[in-house]
Amino acid sequence: MQHYYKIYKPYGYLSQFINNQTKRRNKKLLGSLGAFPENLMAIGRLDEKSEGLLLLTTDGKYSEFIRSSAIEKEYHVMVDGLITSEAIENLKQGVPITVGKESYRTKSCQVDFLKDISHIPERFVRDDKHGPTSWISITITEGKFRQVRKMTAAVGFPTLRLVRYRIGEFTFEGLLPGQVEELRVKSF
Repeated sequence: MQHYYKIYKPYGYLSQFINNQTKRRNKKLLGSLGAFPENLMAIGRLDEKSEGLLLLTTDGKYSEFIRSSAIEKEYHVMVDGLITSEAIENLKQGVPITVGKESYRTKSCQVDFLKDISHIPERFVRDDKHGPTSWISITITEGKFRQVRKMTAAVGFPTLRLVRYRIGEFTFEGLLPGQVEELRVKSF
C-alpha cells in the first residue's frame, strides 16, 4: 500500500528524514513532525530557509510524475523593495541564472503581484526600518537549484521569504507550519 501526505514544511527544517551530513548534525528533520511510514520520501525539495507545501510519498512513480514539467509549482515570494512592473515582465519572459557553473535562461512563467497574503502564516523576517517589501506569485514548471531566489535576484529584488503555496492541484490551505495531512491519491 502506497502512502501520500502533504505537509507545511516550516522554516528551518530540511526536506529529508535522515541527516546524511557529518558537519551539520543538529538540523531539524521532517521525521520530528510526526509518525510516518518507512520508505517515505519528499517529492522535490524546499531548502532550509524556504517553507510551505511539500508532498511526501512512498510511491516512486508518483514522485517522478509530480517532479515533472507537467506539474505547476506556485511560490509566494516576499522580495526586498517595491517590485516594479518591468521586473515582473522580465521574470515572466525568463531571466538568466547560473545552475552549477553553467548559464541558464529560465522558461517563461506566470508572475503576478500578490496583494492578499492573509493565507500565509506570519513569521518575522525583518523590521520595517530596513525598507519596504512586496509579495509576488511565481508559477513555474521547472525546478532548478534555488531557482526562484536566483530569478528575483536577477531582476534586482532579492527574495526575503519563499513560501511554496501550490503543487499541481494541492495547496497548503488549512495547514499551519509543521502540520501534516494524509492524502487520497490514485496510485500510478
